[in-house]
Amino acid sequence: MTQTTTIALADIYLRLSAEESGRGESSSINNQRQIIHQYCLAHNIGIAREFVDDGYSGSNFNRPGFNQMLQHLATGEVTMVITKDLSRLGRDMTESSQYAERIFPEMGLRYIAISDNFDSDEINTIAPFLFAMNDVYLRDVSRKIKAVLQSKRARGEYCCAAPFGYMKDPNDTTRLVPNPETAPIVQSVFRMAAEGKTCHWIADYLTEQHVVTPSRYKASVSSNYTDRGLAKVVDHWCHTTVKRMLKNEVYLGKTQLGKSKKVSLKSQKKVEIPKSQWYQFENTHMPLVNQRDFDLVGHYMRLHSKNWRDGDNIRRSVFNGKVFCAHCHSAMCSAGTTYKGEKMKYWFLYCNAPTRSSEKSCNHRARIRYHDLVSIVTNELNTLTTLSDEDRQRIVDAACAKRKTVYRAANTSKAIEATISSLQSGLSKLYCDKASGLIDDTVFSMTLQRMTEDLQKAQKDLDTAKQAEGGTDDLSDHYEKFWRLLDEIAPVKELTVEIIHAFIDRIEIGEQILPDGYQKRTNPSIPMTQQIKIYYKFIGQLGSAGKSDDSKISAR
Repeated sequence: MTQTTTIALADIYLRLSAEESGRGESSSINNQRQIIHQYCLAHNIGIAREFVDDGYSGSNFNRPGFNQMLQHLATGEVTMVITKDLSRLGRDMTESSQYAERIFPEMGLRYIAISDNFDSDEINTIAPFLFAMNDVYLRDVSRKIKAVLQSKRARGEYCCAAPFGYMKDPNDTTRLVPNPETAPIVQSVFRMAAEGKTCHWIADYLTEQHVVTPSRYKASVSSNYTDRGLAKVVDHWCHTTVKRMLKNEVYLGKTQLGKSKKVSLKSQKKVEIPKSQWYQFENTHMPLVNQRDFDLVGHYMRLHSKNWRDGDNIRRSVFNGKVFCAHCHSAMCSAGTTYKGEKMKYWFLYCNAPTRSSEKSCNHRARIRYHDLVSIVTNELNTLTTLSDEDRQRIVDAACAKRKTVYRAANTSKAIEATISSLQSGLSKLYCDKASGLIDDTVFSMTLQRMTEDLQKAQKDLDTAKQAEGGTDDLSDHYEKFWRLLDEIAPVKELTVEIIHAFIDRIEIGEQILPDGYQKRTNPSIPMTQQIKIYYKFIGQLGSAGKSDDSKISAR
């Protein structure tokens, strides 16, 4: 009898970050390739395809080679994924362990990290420590790089990419020198701006003259651009690019470093740092513009930019971020017009959600006149300030009784936590299916929205259950705080932004219900009913001696 040997097929993945590239042959792409090929040859494993990410950090999984491998794995052609070690897969502890121990096995794939003796088909007792050590290495490298950059900034060394118009000094890469190709462009931009030309005019002129843009020039002289980066390169000038250039003090010969920072090690989002905390140095390189012209440009830019918020005809709403449609829960916008000199009469808050044109649509189109809502909220607050101590106590007693009733009717927090855990696992699998190409964008978006809404509802239910489990003492304290603050402003003569933010969490506006036979309220004399829900800070909706939970406002 002839015995046949089955050859397993595998995709192999190779990765090397920019920081590791100078550490010798042991970490090189070629060394990884040789180790994996020798292993496959010894274990009768065939290599289907090879995927490489050279120069990509292991801190996140948004890498072109890795994403291409996921797409190939989804075809079902291979049954294995092999890397030299776990750190080649990635150094983020959470995501690396997810792929190695859950995502790959759920896809029917066996994952092997040769040097770490990791095999997803076996029980790996020390795997958590290996993932943790890779994460520690990532944090340690980040700490060292941050310390080096901070030291260079403190010495005034220019440790970031040279701005348009400059280049690094060939003899000292920490200093800037004018770039003979782009410095004249910057000087011409300042010259036109000093003559009173606007940023839009300058951008249009540079585009018409086919002057090279900063992104195009950088792409032409740099060899580090990826296909994704090249796709963002443009040949037309944008007014924001001109504006940013005209406000940059680097062209005065100043060095300003540390203007922003990443919010965390594993996030790409950056936040601005106050100017008082920047590293600033004078006369560090040759200026491209003098101070007089720079100040003149600033004068014209302030002259050309109209701050629309300073106009007398601008309505200022005290409800910004507080009013929502009761049907689709979208934030409501304020808008209106002036008719025959009457401004307040034609100023409305309205639901801005689309109708039937998207998944999040609203067919109710809730709206309310701004002046009416101001009157309603003012009257509600003033009514609360006049309540007697007995009425206030009845409200607190009713709220405590309702909390107990809600808890008895609701699931226990333990059951809700199990639901949340199940939804979170489902979301993770959903993302994996999307990355693997098993579902299309439409199915992904619809499922993601539904599961996200279910997760948010479960989280609210959990908060409610935990509050109920915690008793009613904290609820009484919240009401006591609310009454105390309310007494400090009584009576409310004029509704202000400060009062709204101090006492109101959110306001939900229902649709206008008109009498039979009316489709639209074209005349204020037409009676209508509208549901207004006010959620107060600390206590939520009021009940019993206060307004009912579903109070309805009638208007004529």
